[in-house]
Amino acid sequence: MGLLSIIRKQKLKDKEIRVLLLGLDNSGKTTIVKSLLNEDVKEVSPTMGFNINTLSYQEFTLNIWDIGGQSTLRPFWFNYFERTDSLVWVVDVSAISRLRESFQEFEKVLQEDRLVGCNLLILLNKIDIMPADKTLDGIVSDVVEELHLKEITNHCWKVLPVSAYTGQNLQQGVDWVVEEVKKRLYIL
Repeated sequence: MGLLSIIRKQKLKDKEIRVLLLGLDNSGKTTIVKSLLNEDVKEVSPTMGFNINTLSYQEFTLNIWDIGGQSTLRPFWFNYFERTDSLVWVVDVSAISRLRESFQEFEKVLQEDRLVGCNLLILLNKIDIMPADKTLDGIVSDVVEELHLKEITNHCWKVLPVSAYTGQNLQQGVDWVVEEVKKRLYIL
């Protein structure tokens, strides 16, 4: 029995899922976590370093690693890649001027070997305040095209428009993360 099989069996036994939450500063990562934990989303400060939160969901425990997205912290993101089950990348769709920067950072992260095989959920956050000239379908298809997601073969992926502030679609994101991890753990 290989080491990878042993780790997977232990994860299945413990029913723990490690979720790495990344994205640029001010994309709404901490607000997403607070919303999922039913905490006040009106009082959020920038994450300096990282926060770890635990969310019980179905029979699983999700350990959510919320890592700061400031440019000074991004070189340290690689310290958190080990044993990640799901990578959640958060994009602020209201900050059109920063989309290129977000996509460039995303491409750097995806090159990391330690993330190969983990699930990939891209949350298009702040749909409640996105520019009026954009549609949800248009933004989703633009992101799929811009990130070349259809070419990604070493991750199961999903793009989901959400609002951390209102909670819109966040539960769907958690559902998807858990279901994808369950499929992977039970199959192997």
